[in-house]
Amino acid sequence: MYSAHARHRVTTGIAGLLIAGSGLLAAPSAYAAAPRPAVPADSAAGATSAASAAAPASAGQQTQTTAEPQGRVVSRLPLTIREKATSNSRSLGTLQPGTVIWLHCKVVGQNVDGNKLWYLLGNGRPGYVAARYVQNLSAVPYCK
Repeated sequence: MYSAHARHRVTTGIAGLLIAGSGLLAAPSAYAAAPRPAVPADSAAGATSAASAAAPASAGQQTQTTAEPQGRVVSRLPLTIREKATSNSRSLGTLQPGTVIWLHCKVVGQNVDGNKLWYLLGNGRPGYVAARYVQNLSAVPYCK
């Protein structure tokens, strides 16, 4: 027979796997940009043209016409897109972990795990995401 401690560890481990796996089963959001490889270091050193920074158009996705900064979702679970820069505002959808997204600018909003910055999504998409869960792939300016 297993001890109570061992049964608890097994139960906790199974629950953790179920919770972690639930994000993998979620349907892709209409807000999610197609994942793209990072720009090689040698081409990032110089100025990039709008054409080279533009995302390729695909079904259901807008074409990027101006070079906007990008970021990668680094949350463990789907990242919620919010109407305003606070977790109390209305949800507009989610972004899957690893998704590369366009970022228009950043604002100061609700503190999320020690980070008060939120990104306004780019490429004409509505909503904000907590900067705590997005890795910058290029510099993001403050909103005007």
